Order: sequence, then C-alpha cells, then structure tokens
Amino acid sequence: MSEAKIRLYVEHPLALGQAFPLTSDQAHYLFAVMRQSLGALLLVFNGRDGEWLCEVLEVGKKGGLVVAKSQTQPLMLPPDLWMLFAPIKKARTDFIVENAAEMGVRRICPVQTQYTNAVRLREDRLQAHVLEAAEQCGATFVPQVAELMPLPKLLANWPEDRNILWCDESLARAPNQAAPRPSHGLGAPWAILIGPEGGFSPTEKARLLAMPQALPVRLGPRILRADTAAVAALTLWQIRYGDWTGL
Repeated sequence: MSEAKIRLYVEHPLALGQAFPLTSDQAHYLFAVMRQSLGALLLVFNGRDGEWLCEVLEVGKKGGLVVAKSQTQPLMLPPDLWMLFAPIKKARTDFIVENAAEMGVRRICPVQTQYTNAVRLREDRLQAHVLEAAEQCGATFVPQVAELMPLPKLLANWPEDRNILWCDESLARAPNQAAPRPSHGLGAPWAILIGPEGGFSPTEKARLLAMPQALPVRLGPRILRADTAAVAALTLWQIRYGDWTGL
C-alpha cells in the first residue's frame, strides 16, 4: 500500500515507466505548498489510463519530472448517465457540477430553458471544478462539461435509446404514484433533467410529455431548490439504476 497522500490530474498518457513533466502550477503546489521533495510519491490519473503511483524524479521552481511506478486502480467508468440542468447562481451551479462528478455521471450538460435566468457560463471554469472534485473523490474518470445549449435544440436530436428522468416540480403536491417504467431497459443510457427554479414552461412540458423516453417524477412532497433537487435525483437514480445498487 502506498503512502502517497497527494492526488493529481494530468493530461499525459500513463503507463509503467512513463515519465512526464509537471506544469508550473503543479510544481508550485507540490514543492512550495505541500513541501514535497525528490523521491516523493503521489497518485496520478488522467481520466483514461486509471490511477498510478508515481515518484518525483526532478524538482524545480517552475516544473518537475515524475515517473509512473505501478497502477493502483484501473479506469472505472461511471454509469452512462448525463446530468442536464438549468444554470442558476454561480456558487450553486458549481455545487451541482462538483456533486455530479463525485456521485458518478458521464457527461454534464447545462441547458438554457425558457425560465432560466441570463447567465454567463464558462465551461472551462466548470471543468476545473470537475477536475478538483475527481481528484478529491478518488475517481479515475473525468466527465466533460458540455457547452450551454437551448433545451429545445438538445431534445430535437435526443437519442432514441436514452431515458430521461425528468424532475417535474409541479408534481410535488400530486398524490404519490408508482415510479414510471422506462421505455428502454434499466441498463439503457439515462439522463437526469433538472429545471430552473421557475420550473419548466408549458411548451417545454408538452415537448417532454410527447417524448417516450421522458419519465416525469416527483422528488417528494416539497418543492426543492435546483441544487438540492440535483443531488436528490442523482442519489435516487444511483440507488435504483446505477452503481450504488449494492446498498
């Protein structure tokens, strides 16, 4: 068992004996902030080749050299699940993205709905949050953050075999009902759709109701904030259909 306490994401390929340079930011973090030195061990992953135990070969103020010694985890893909959500306030959007990465999704897709407040979304900043979350939770896969897309455009080209768990807040005060059956098998690809805090427009609801892949669900008897709804929906989906089914 390694004594490595630090975990880093890198862009370089990883294989036994593969050496690769550190960026200036990574070198500053390792050698100035964390006080690591020559021979230090760390865990490294790139989202493709699993996780590797690596050793520092060279130390510098603006760089360094690291070599892969042994694989500690293979690449472990999360379920084929997309997280679709309408962006909200900055910190709460960050919360949704970070938790989606930690809880296990393949792709994160911000969507512009009719009631979405105007936001300036930077995919590169959100992707950085995803990387930090993956580093901290021990994941070996890094989901990609897609560009913001209007919901009608996304649904117009929706894959026939991908179910949508549509979290419809208008059902919060409706009587309890049995969970709807997906149009495709439980092993089929899925997506979770979380709307803005104003809910979905009548036009958007009609479009979703016309799709056989869309399953409208209620998340309890209370209307949840969008970020709370995202975590609740991910938890329920993972337990019922995902890789938490052993609980």
